[in-house]
Amino acid sequence: MQIAFSPCPNDTFIFHALVHGLIPDAPKFDVTYADVDITNYLAVTDDGLDIMKISYAALPWVLNKYALLPCGGALGRGCGPLVLSRDEVGGKQGAAALSGKKVAVPSERSTAYLLFRLWAAQNVPGGVGEIIVMPFHEIMPAVRDGLIDAGLVIHEARFTYPNYGLTLLADLGNWWEADTGLPIPLGAIIVRRSLDLKAIEGWIRKSVEYAWANPEASEQYVLSHAQEMSPEVTKAHINLYVNEFSANLGEAGYQAIEALLGRAMKERLVPEFDLAQLR
Repeated sequence: MQIAFSPCPNDTFIFHALVHGLIPDAPKFDVTYADVDITNYLAVTDDGLDIMKISYAALPWVLNKYALLPCGGALGRGCGPLVLSRDEVGGKQGAAALSGKKVAVPSERSTAYLLFRLWAAQNVPGGVGEIIVMPFHEIMPAVRDGLIDAGLVIHEARFTYPNYGLTLLADLGNWWEADTGLPIPLGAIIVRRSLDLKAIEGWIRKSVEYAWANPEASEQYVLSHAQEMSPEVTKAHINLYVNEFSANLGEAGYQAIEALLGRAMKERLVPEFDLAQLR
């Protein structure tokens, strides 16, 4: 069976047991390590794999072929994307400093960018200027070096952006939580509808539970794919992004996803679809 997820610590931690033959009755897996900017688009092609980690924002394009699983993904509180700038760009102006400016984002179909568009519509007078898509690990150096005016960052950048001398303009997770009272949906696990969804859901949930019960078992695997992170940052990353929603979305999780994509449909930022397809 084919599976694609990112090399980020939260994904390798969650899927370590599954892809290393530690879950009884689960088949062998052919693993592709890919950033969500790749899997978001791969999912809409004929080359899409059996199981993939994509952005929740990309779901409206793929729900005809793929089902959303209620486990294995990333959703939580205090873990949203950040808008960063150099001091001279942000200063005391805050979000207004982005008016007409050049901003880098990690993917045009990412949850981060969807949140950014919803936030900017409320907070940036006249809107931002040029949007540039670049791999997320290149964004902070580009902001630091003045190649772009601001950057939308995800993952471990939450812990490391001060090392680049950057200023936090907005925490979009905090904005979303204050605006809705709901957790923030980030990364979704999708499975081809033609497969045994219940069996796959069970394997992935057992992989999450194994990871929690045996955190040392995946340590070398996780660190080998997080070569630019210190063990301390890697652990902080896992503790933040792997939480109760990773084992089961629950009602709060589904409400958060429906709120995000329902608002995005209303603003015509994603294609129309039936929200009932999410469950």
